[in-house]
Amino acid sequence: MLYDFTNLNPDERYKLIAQSVIPRPIAWVVTENENIINIAPFSFFNALSATPPVLVVSIGHKESGEPKDTLKNLRATKKCVLCLANVTHKEQLVCTSEALDSKQSEAEFCKIETKIIDEAYPPMIADAQVAYFCELRQELDLDGKTVPLLLDVKKAFFDDAIITDKERLRVHFDALGRVGASFAKLEEI
Repeated sequence: MLYDFTNLNPDERYKLIAQSVIPRPIAWVVTENENIINIAPFSFFNALSATPPVLVVSIGHKESGEPKDTLKNLRATKKCVLCLANVTHKEQLVCTSEALDSKQSEAEFCKIETKIIDEAYPPMIADAQVAYFCELRQELDLDGKTVPLLLDVKKAFFDDAIITDKERLRVHFDALGRVGASFAKLEEI
């Protein structure tokens, strides 16, 4: 069946894309503004370029129409840390997807330990095996409810335990991703 996206509502388009562009890695985006740590999961995320190193994450709006806290914080501070979720994070991912008041920290609410490894950036999730320290490069205007952000990778943390070959920079970890509406362990290919 050929679907004409101009005749589908946003929810129908989302379902078709989310269930066919798979697997999708999950970025746990950590921002901080006014000493409040915001942690939010995004599965509309991926690598865009290696040279320059750029990641893309698409952030929607709250039901009220106002920007989500992650988007507001990135606009204000221009910095974030993207932590890749692994299989041990599933329950915490679900918890951080809850809509909280902007003055309430997901780190506290969901009991997620964070740690600062670079004072110039928000903290990272303490047990994340991969984290990218990013600065906002550009916000794209798609005339929609979702705002894609291009993020320059300035630094990256990789847990020594997941580096299988230091000379060739081979990495393996039990990443958690989205396959349609479900979570799945992304196996090494």
